[in-house]
Amino acid sequence: MIRSFMMAAACSAALALSSAAFAQQQGAAEAKAMLSKAVAAVKADKVKALDMFNKGEGGFLDRDLYPFCVDSGDGKIVAVGNPNAKQIIGQDLRTLKDSTGKSFGVEQFAAAQKPEGELTEVSYLFSKPGADPTPVAKVSFTTKVGDLVCGVGYYK
Repeated sequence: MIRSFMMAAACSAALALSSAAFAQQQGAAEAKAMLSKAVAAVKADKVKALDMFNKGEGGFLDRDLYPFCVDSGDGKIVAVGNPNAKQIIGQDLRTLKDSTGKSFGVEQFAAAQKPEGELTEVSYLFSKPGADPTPVAKVSFTTKVGDLVCGVGYYK
């Protein structure tokens, strides 16, 4: 009887862990896919793309996935799809810190120094779109696109 219970508990734990790992892999894949779409939009028409990102139009706000872009020269944020984060437009990305004090903006901006198309991956805490402003774990992928650094992240 105890053996059966232990076996069931072990199976339940394995299933729960594998579900979480799958969800994270799916979130990363969706973020990378949206980033590819955002890069294509910027290359096609930068002004229109930034406007769509800021408005969350054209499929650039999907649940809690959204793009953000920064001027690769001065580090100023020029677009962010998260309706809760509009106040950071115009700020220098390199000055942003999460609630633990981590300077995640410096790490994201490092993509400006890499060849175009190469991804930088950064983990930090940030609030999701919606009513709850509580920061949660997030992973963002950023890349250089012309004179911008653009990124998309997923929440864990």
